Amino acid sequence: MPVTLDTIRAARDRISDVIHPSPCNYSLSLSRLCNAEIHCKLDHLQVTGSFKERGARNKLKLLQSSLNPEPQTPNPLSVIAASAGNHAQALAYHGQSLGIPVTVVMPRWAPLVKVSNCRSFGATVLLHGESYEDAKHEACRLAKEESLTYIPGFDDEDIIAGQGTLGLEILEDVPDADAIVVPVGGGGLIAGIATAVKALKPSVKIVGVEPINAPTLHESLKRNQVTRIATKPTLADGLAISEVGHLCFDLLKSRLDELLLVDEPTIARSVLKLLELEKTMVEGAGAVPLAAAMNPACNLTGKKVVLVLAGGNIDVTLLSRIIDRGLAADGRLCRVTACVGDRPGSLARLTAILASTGASVLDIAHDRHFGPADPALVTITATCETRDAAHISELESALKSANIEFSREE
Repeated sequence: MPVTLDTIRAARDRISDVIHPSPCNYSLSLSRLCNAEIHCKLDHLQVTGSFKERGARNKLKLLQSSLNPEPQTPNPLSVIAASAGNHAQALAYHGQSLGIPVTVVMPRWAPLVKVSNCRSFGATVLLHGESYEDAKHEACRLAKEESLTYIPGFDDEDIIAGQGTLGLEILEDVPDADAIVVPVGGGGLIAGIATAVKALKPSVKIVGVEPINAPTLHESLKRNQVTRIATKPTLADGLAISEVGHLCFDLLKSRLDELLLVDEPTIARSVLKLLELEKTMVEGAGAVPLAAAMNPACNLTGKKVVLVLAGGNIDVTLLSRIIDRGLAADGRLCRVTACVGDRPGSLARLTAILASTGASVLDIAHDRHFGPADPALVTITATCETRDAAHISELESALKSANIEFSREE
């Protein structure tokens, strides 16, 4: 059946025994940061850490009921999927709950936490290829070879209808919302939300957000047809899809109001801001709505806005690096490399200048071996903790006033 308000409502009834409405909290801190009234839809609080449970539960229950096995006979259904992590975890968890064997194929670079979680839910996990597309091709091959039912991650009516239940909840929690900002990967989440919301309240602005390194929907809209692209590595790994879903694209063409691209430093800064201001840990894909809302080009000033925080499965081994990048993007961490004379007191003079600005030196390296061509000069690289971008400018001015030649890493 096509995706409609009725199929989304039916999906909600079907999954409500397990999928409970997630909070949609008002945030004073984010409202001040974005100059808008910000509410956060915290769907990363689902059991497996993402919105993917909605579509997975809906699809599995429909498949199970369509086979209509006898109560005392084994369930003949076995499923397989390709996923970078969240879809796989959702299928594994709900497959175990419903007694359905699940196999998932993940790219070799899939975060370890997502791989281990899938296995903990009893799924068979296969690591294959360097991209989602590689994993998908392998999953489709295995589906034919072993007579398994392939479950797409996003381009499927039942999956989209399940994700659309988020839209129903948002309008119940914030009925006078002006805009809803949604991450975009394959397009299933935003297609479901847009279908539900536009049917109930067409005036609500639907804003999609993609990482600039994976502009799948952006390129397809430019050409008015689904277009395959080559993605680049991104902190929002869950959105690194090379081709938006065809069904998703058809649903979005008349329902999407705006699509924004966000860069990697802004994604890192958004993860940091959610940690600091909301005490909320989300993955890069879950943080992109805030990255968009912080951008004045989004034109949300003064509006009532819901940010869909769709996933929280961040790899803790990467978290410290993401925080450092977020601090740098926020002007609270900088690295300067100065060229000074190789004589006693040069290092002390440089650190004294940095200290005079109030910058805290976190790390310093004094390099005689790979410095300037003039052997009488050396380079000193200092990583400093600063308050903000204005503080960095103050530090640079102090170095210029002291006639110290330097460069700063962005």
